[in-house]
Amino acid sequence: MAAHVHVILRRDVEKLGHAGELVRVRPGFARNYLLPRSLAVIATDSNVKQVEHERKLAVATAAKQKSVAEGVAAQVNGLVVEIKAQAGEGDKLFGSVGTRDIAEALHKRGIELDRKDIELPNAIKALGEYDVAVRLGSGVTGTFKVKVSAS
Repeated sequence: MAAHVHVILRRDVEKLGHAGELVRVRPGFARNYLLPRSLAVIATDSNVKQVEHERKLAVATAAKQKSVAEGVAAQVNGLVVEIKAQAGEGDKLFGSVGTRDIAEALHKRGIELDRKDIELPNAIKALGEYDVAVRLGSGVTGTFKVKVSAS
């Protein structure tokens, strides 16, 4: 009885589809839910072309971000960063070495990383060498060593 309309999703909609997909829905669902919330647009020729253009731009941007992340990963992988800290008995540090300290040490070596990208489960509280992972975005990760020595 009721015909379906074609819409292009602007955002992911649970149990319906992902952003950029062309889907068939009932007219009432489109008119009362999808369109007022800007979750979709009616699939006209111009809207289809607009969404394709946006998708191409998003793919190009993602590829560029991934190549930048891979470049940083190449710089970071295998790197040994030395941080000096005051230590007491039993090689225990006075205080701890955290992501901020590691980010500063990398900055001194010319590598710009946000401290939030550094994966350190717990702050370093003793002298020694530690493997540290870093999330660089676009699914790219890197690992390097942090060597904490007494000052």
